[in-house]
Order: sequence, then structure tokens, then C-alpha cells
Amino acid sequence: YRERLWTMRQYAGFTSATESNKRYRYLIDQGVMGLSVAFDLPTQMGYDSDHSLAEGEIGKVGVPICSMADMEILFKDIQLDEVSVSMTINSTAAILLAFLIATAEKQGISKEKLTGTVQNDILKEYIARGTYIYPPKPSMRIITDLFEFCSEEMPKWNTISISGYHIREAGSTAVEELAFTLANGIAYVQSAIDKGLDINTFGKRLSFFFNCHNHFFEEIAKFRAARRMWAKIMQERFGATEQKALMCRFHTQTAGSTLQAQQIDNNVVRTTLQATAAVLGGTQSLHTNSRDEALALPTEKSVQLALRTQQIIAHESGIPDVADPLAGSEYVETLTDELENAAMDLIEKIDELGGAVSAIEQQFQQNEIASSAFDYQKAVDKGEKILVGVNKFATDEHEVSDIQEIDKTAIREQLDRLSKMKEKRNKNEVQKSLANLKETAAGDGNLMPLIIHAVITHATLGEISDTLRSVFGEY
Repeated sequence: YRERLWTMRQYAGFTSATESNKRYRYLIDQGVMGLSVAFDLPTQMGYDSDHSLAEGEIGKVGVPICSMADMEILFKDIQLDEVSVSMTINSTAAILLAFLIATAEKQGISKEKLTGTVQNDILKEYIARGTYIYPPKPSMRIITDLFEFCSEEMPKWNTISISGYHIREAGSTAVEELAFTLANGIAYVQSAIDKGLDINTFGKRLSFFFNCHNHFFEEIAKFRAARRMWAKIMQERFGATEQKALMCRFHTQTAGSTLQAQQIDNNVVRTTLQATAAVLGGTQSLHTNSRDEALALPTEKSVQLALRTQQIIAHESGIPDVADPLAGSEYVETLTDELENAAMDLIEKIDELGGAVSAIEQQFQQNEIASSAFDYQKAVDKGEKILVGVNKFATDEHEVSDIQEIDKTAIREQLDRLSKMKEKRNKNEVQKSLANLKETAAGDGNLMPLIIHAVITHATLGEISDTLRSVFGEY
């Protein structure tokens, strides 16, 4: 822990791959060790930018990637064997990883040298976010195919980031975030074991992604409980023996849902407290949200301030010098025990329902989160839960004018580039690769090599997703 990895991540958050590339190079110059890319909603849902359902959403919450050509622009002049790349993508994770592999190989870099993480956590999409495409069971197949492929071909790649972040953003409590995240982890591990994978091999490449909310000590205790619980689960439930397979390695992002549009400078204080709690709780990787994200994608100035917040904690505070600095605190230890016990009770309920996938199909997690979110909002509305600058200490404010705008020109360029690429490619090769993918999807072979081949022929993300839709259906 003393040599903890300080991977400073900031989302691309720009309409075009070109603008995202500029942001990446800027961040590398500022001392960033890893890059995290968020994709726009059409990309997350398996639609190309020229699809009718993509209209109005291109670049709104991240960068659009429709083809290998877009990925090449995104990482132009960035050596992919020199940075760690984290991709926030789930239902189309296998396709985005294929784009990255093909782009790296075009740079002369073999996939074995790539380091990073693909979120690849579809279960929390059914629970909290909604960016799923296929039913749960075929979605789980795609995920375990990726596990299998990377365990054999990409030993440095983290194959999943099991996410509680979005569960918390949807309104869960800390206990529910902890329980539902680890229950999903149990489902993924069991699915991989059922596929014949070695727990001590793929277990080392699992990672987690947690939220850090406002209750300072509860969040620290939550992270401490997560590490303890996951080690027990891997050892006692699945028989893992390798130390690294027992580790709960996790990335933390400060809580976007706590940021307010009113008095946006207050968000700097909220984010700083959350980031500090994450570090005290033992996070290996950290993302600090920007002050203006309640209004729009962050400006360059806001992103730099968010990055500097991390760097001050990392280099000036002394907090990272000590592993688990609050160990032994009666309050923190008691909170840790309480969170662990309550979360284990919830996991046992999920087990009784047949596991995470079955519980999702019965709407258990969704209903629990909805109830917690409703209770929270009632407390805010009644003034029992104080939000500074919102329901107490409010002031008359001037309009905030310095916010990030979507570049309409970049959207037109994206559509033009996609159209030209589709015209220039070898259509016969594309159709052949998609036909082979469809045949494999209808059987039980690993889909990753077929997806990579389709990507290399310049099949688009939408075309690959539609091919899988034709076999698996939509949920």
C-alpha cells in the first residue's frame, strides 16, 4: 500500500475523438499516469452516430466511437504501451476493447503489452443505469468470453471493473452499494468458474469501482469493509489461494449525484472531502469530479482544478504515506463491522433469490434502491437532510456563463467521417466477418476473436451490435 498506484484519471468528456485526444495529451503533460475515457450514450447502447436514435446524443456525455478509425484518432500520438487505459463501457465493452487492440497493433504494439481496465460490468446496468442491450444470460456470456480471452492473450489487462458507483448514483445506501456490488462480483466469478477458468488466474485481474459520498467516516469504513469482505468471499466461497486473487483492488470516483447546480464552488469542497475519504479508505485509483459537472461537461479550467485536488492530496497531505491510517479508531472499526454485517445480510438475501442475475430478474435490487432514493429525497424536501446552498443557506446567484458547450462542427465531422469510411471499406469483407460472428454467436465459441476480426475489416460498432442483437435479442 505504501507504493500505492496513483493513477489520476479524468474523463475525456468531449464531442469528438480529436478533442479527447487533445485532452489526453494535456493530461499526460500534467503528470497523469492513466487515462479514462467515457463514451457517449449511442456508443454505450450499440448505435453508430448516424443511427436515428443517436440524434441529439452524439458526444453529450463522452466521446463517440463507431469504428477503428475513431479509436485511432482518439489515441493519435499516444503510445498505448506507455499509459494505462480505463474504458467506461459495458454492453459494448468487447467491441471497444477490440478497437483498442486493433489500434495498438497498428502502432506496432502487441495486445500482450496493453495495460488498463474495461468496466464490462453489465449487471449493474440492469440494476441502476439501463445501458444494456441483450438479456442477462447472453450478456454474461460476452463478459466471460472476454475474461477467457484476456486471461490467455492479455495478462496485464483488468477484465472487469465491478461497479458500485452507478448503484450509489441511482440512490442506494452505502450498505446497498457494498452488498449489490459484491453480489455482482460473486455472479461474475461463478460464471467464470463455470466456464472452466482458474480462480487464481482470472481472480487477479478483477477490479472494483466504488462511489465516495459525503459521509466522511462511513465511506472510509465502506472501503475497509469491502476489502475484508471480498478476501473472505474469494477464499472461503471460491477457494482462491493466491494472495493477489484475494485483493479488492478498486478505483473510486467522487459522487456526481452530490454535486449541486446552486453555488457550484461548494462542489470543490464536497469533492475534496470525498477524495480524501477515498484515499484514507485505501483506494488505488481516483477520479475527482469537476465543480461544474452539475451544469455541463467540465471546462478545461475545472478539470485542472479537479486534477490539482488529487495531486495536493497525493503529494502534500502525507495521507498516502500510511496504509489504513484510521485502523484502530473505535468509531471507524465499529462502522466497518456494522457495514460488513449489514451488507452480508443483503448478500444472503440475494443468494436465497438464486444469485444476482435471478434477483435482478425479480427486480429485488432495483426496488431496494428505489426505496432508498425515495427516502433520501423525502428527507431533503422536509429539510431533515441539509444540502448547503440548496435547501439551506441559499443565496441569490448570478447565472454561470463559463460552461462547456457541445461543438456542432465536431458532430458534423463525425458523421461525415463515418459516411466516408463506410464507402471506402471492402463491404464484402465486412459482411463475411459479420456472418462468421453471427454463426459463432449462435453456437458456443468465444466471440472475442470474431469481434476483433470484424473490427479490423472496418465493421462498425453498430453493425457488430446489430449482428449480436439478431441472435440474442434485446432486453
